[in-house]
Amino acid sequence: MLNKFCKKPLYEVTRTMARVAMGEEKAETVIRNARLVNVCTAEIQEGIDVAIAEGRIALVGDASHCIGPDTKVIDAAGQYIAPGFMDGHIHVESSMITVGEYARAVVPHGTTGIFMDPHEICNVCGKEGVKLMIEDAKRAPLKAMSNAPSCVPAVAGFEDTGASILAEDIREMMTWDGIMGLGEMMSFPNVLGAEENIHGELAETLKSDNIITGHYSVPDTGMGLNAYIASGARCCHESTRAEDVLEKMRRGMYAQIRYGSAWHDLPIIIKAVLDNKIDDRYACLVSDDTHPDTLVGEGHIVHIVRRAIKEGLDPIKAIQYVTINTATCYSMEHEMGSIAPGKCADIVFFNDLNDIRITRTMIDGEVVAENGEMTVDIPAATFPDNVKNTMHVGEKITAESFKIAAPEGAGDTVKTRVIEIIPNRVGNYERIMDLSVTDGFVEQDPATDIMKMAVFERHHETGTKGVGFLTGFGFKKGAMAQTVSHDAHNLLVAGTNDEDMALAANTLIECGGGLCAVADGKVLAVVPLPIAGLMNDLPAAEVAAQVEELDKAWKEMGCVINSPYMTMALIPLACLPELRLTNRGLVDCRTFSFSKLFC
Repeated sequence: MLNKFCKKPLYEVTRTMARVAMGEEKAETVIRNARLVNVCTAEIQEGIDVAIAEGRIALVGDASHCIGPDTKVIDAAGQYIAPGFMDGHIHVESSMITVGEYARAVVPHGTTGIFMDPHEICNVCGKEGVKLMIEDAKRAPLKAMSNAPSCVPAVAGFEDTGASILAEDIREMMTWDGIMGLGEMMSFPNVLGAEENIHGELAETLKSDNIITGHYSVPDTGMGLNAYIASGARCCHESTRAEDVLEKMRRGMYAQIRYGSAWHDLPIIIKAVLDNKIDDRYACLVSDDTHPDTLVGEGHIVHIVRRAIKEGLDPIKAIQYVTINTATCYSMEHEMGSIAPGKCADIVFFNDLNDIRITRTMIDGEVVAENGEMTVDIPAATFPDNVKNTMHVGEKITAESFKIAAPEGAGDTVKTRVIEIIPNRVGNYERIMDLSVTDGFVEQDPATDIMKMAVFERHHETGTKGVGFLTGFGFKKGAMAQTVSHDAHNLLVAGTNDEDMALAANTLIECGGGLCAVADGKVLAVVPLPIAGLMNDLPAAEVAAQVEELDKAWKEMGCVINSPYMTMALIPLACLPELRLTNRGLVDCRTFSFSKLFC
């Protein structure tokens, strides 16, 4: 695959590379006296030099002959150096900041490349949103390689989105600079069912010699998984059991082991490697979704590397998972993922192999961050007005909007389908519960942790909404609303009383989208996200501070789980088991059919 993300393509500089390696030309930069984490051979090499020219590595070994009067010499003084870390599956929008600000947050922590899937903004703004993300990435040194969103909507026929993507759109996007593959193929039932358009998307990707990224979220390691992989899916980040990871790797699929702000799968599924004597070249570490407070407080992919090491993974292996393994997954190992001659000079420095804290980041041979701070300027973001005006709800929302009438003939209680969340996991449970009926309406009950919820279509003023009930958050009072509600990103509202729910919904309509918490008729916290209702152009630290206030408000309202807004955001995602709520109603994601609220 041709790399368009290095300072210069290798075919333009082969003569320079040879001459610098031979000492006939002098290097622009030489790193001396380093301890090289060699991910090619899984060993540590002492006293290594690295000569760099034209953004690429010309020589690894003794580079004394490559140093001239104008060569910049960096004395590593015995520090470890490793290839720059890469995240093989990330939705930048979930960080609530723009790509440029995301880069400002993650590059100092050693992230030099990401393979982003901008299907969040695509669901709101269509292909134009994807273009804006690719363009925004250009203002920062981070290599933000993009996958073309594949499933917009996530599961056709079960929700309403701001746009849709078909095979002809994929054909077009595969010609764009910046597109490296197909975004996560969530519509796995249509892959298995050989649906024409979905397989058209797969075909357009394969014809362009790009990578199909996967999303196979069901606990199946038999014929379904085989059919999915046989259709071209190269990787999958949706494993929640160790046996899923093992079987995917056995079938030649890259198992992307996830550890995001909310999805803590790693401690469970890393056992596929730790408990089995296997070659783990098909294992990667990814974040999927990371909130700004995590980025600011813990770092990005390096945080996941540290957690993997804590779980018992060999540090060199952990580094391989975010360097050469990720590069190979995307057929980019000839360009990235190792400190070797000809490769892009994306390099990180650190002192402790067992507790990795990045002290310096280089991208294309330039020092772009040191000691936790960027050393290069990142210009301000510019977004057109049309992506800042995306709240088009087709009704005036009042407390009456949340009334749920009991079925005719119901007594004091009615058997109701309730969504029960699982903290730190993407799945949920369908529960059948007896809910109280008052004056002909089914009500929420904070005493038993039952909240009412609604999803309002907010793209085309259709006035459609789905209603249901939710348990597992622990709310004692108040309500919340958010337009970060995967993947259609409609207006999601949940709460213990209808009045607070209406206030929460209208607060976001007025500010252009975001997240908010309300209790006792007062707005406790709000995170405005005016860009598509998903992002703000503020720095990560400022958005993180807003999220921290939101977290405090949720706790004040009684919430007891980690990263609750991300768990809430998946309530409408109709491609994850078991039960979801979209603007069209309850969806059984095991059978992919609509379910009735009352039994």
